[in-house]
Amino acid sequence: MSSTESAKPSKLPPFDATDPLGIDDLLGPDDLAIRDTVRTWAADRVLPHIAEWYEKGELPGIRELARELGSLGALGMSLDGYGCAGASAVQYGLACLELEAADSGIRSLVSVQGSLAMYAIHRFGSEEQKQRWLPGMAAGETIGCFGLTEPDHGSDPAAMRTYAKRDGDDWVLTGRKMWITNGSVAGVAIVWAQTDEGDEGRGIRGFVVPTDTPGFSAPEIHHKWSLRASVTSELVMDGVRLPADAVLPEAKGLRGPLSCLSHARYGIVWGAMGAARASFASALDYARTREQFGRPIGGFQLTQAKLADMALELHKGILLAHHLGRRMDAGRLRPEQVSFGKLNNVREAIEICRTARTILGANGISLEYPVMRHATNLESVLTYEGTVEMHQLVLGKALTGLDAFR
Repeated sequence: MSSTESAKPSKLPPFDATDPLGIDDLLGPDDLAIRDTVRTWAADRVLPHIAEWYEKGELPGIRELARELGSLGALGMSLDGYGCAGASAVQYGLACLELEAADSGIRSLVSVQGSLAMYAIHRFGSEEQKQRWLPGMAAGETIGCFGLTEPDHGSDPAAMRTYAKRDGDDWVLTGRKMWITNGSVAGVAIVWAQTDEGDEGRGIRGFVVPTDTPGFSAPEIHHKWSLRASVTSELVMDGVRLPADAVLPEAKGLRGPLSCLSHARYGIVWGAMGAARASFASALDYARTREQFGRPIGGFQLTQAKLADMALELHKGILLAHHLGRRMDAGRLRPEQVSFGKLNNVREAIEICRTARTILGANGISLEYPVMRHATNLESVLTYEGTVEMHQLVLGKALTGLDAFR
């Protein structure tokens, strides 16, 4: 017997339908503890109520939920200092997966707070801005939002019309932002605007805007059929006067907002797999118990083929998320790689939800099951923070060296 053969374990572990590739072996005790803590919180605080919240199109008690998420260390989770948890990128990803397995709206609340609003201040803000805002945001006492998208400018943020002009030492901010998560409940908004600064004419700058500043309003957007258990708003700036120190000093040009988006897209890579996992688990359980023609439908070849294909894409997506997380932790994650993950994982998650719906039949459209809720939420996730087409073009440019954006 060779030494290699003698080193093999005498007995293989049993097959685990919830972790068929043994991906949990990649996780350490701290990773598992964080994942299990977030999973337990979501099971206790979100899952019993989410169908009702979704049906009513509201997220009641959002401020209390934010404070609870702050106590878990989930807000600004991968940032260091200022009350933030300083967790690894993989640990943050695991939290996103568990939150979106409950609902995309809950994960969006956390992503916008931590990966957009807090990250912008942490990465580009002054020390005074960090000290003023980050501890309260990490605790969930202050909710933040991120204003980049406009009614007429989504995929082309360079053409934004929101404008900040100098008036003495102050800035005066005028414009509108659209589809802003957390906007109506935020205490602080990170708003991006055109200015006359820069060597090449107008330059984009970021501003830290307290939402009680005169001229600022955030009417909530209603009548959504996706992300219904989430606060979505318009931001209106009508001559909002800000002091000179409201500008983010280290953010000049599009590099600032785009780096924030890349950080948030990373969380989506994980989160989409949470929605897919919940839908797959629902379909698998249903297939084992729903009987037709005298036996469970999971015993039919066509149903098993669907389940096998869903499991393949789900766990391939989780492996991809892990890989990107390790690269982020090593400081080696490129924006093109984030586009790779966002494009693949959201697209496959939607397909998993749609296939799960077919297994559940008519029950698949009922809010008694999570599948249709996840499917409709993912339609928003598919296009926010970069549409499919934009991520395809990012990868196309990286692969060919040719810019097809214009």
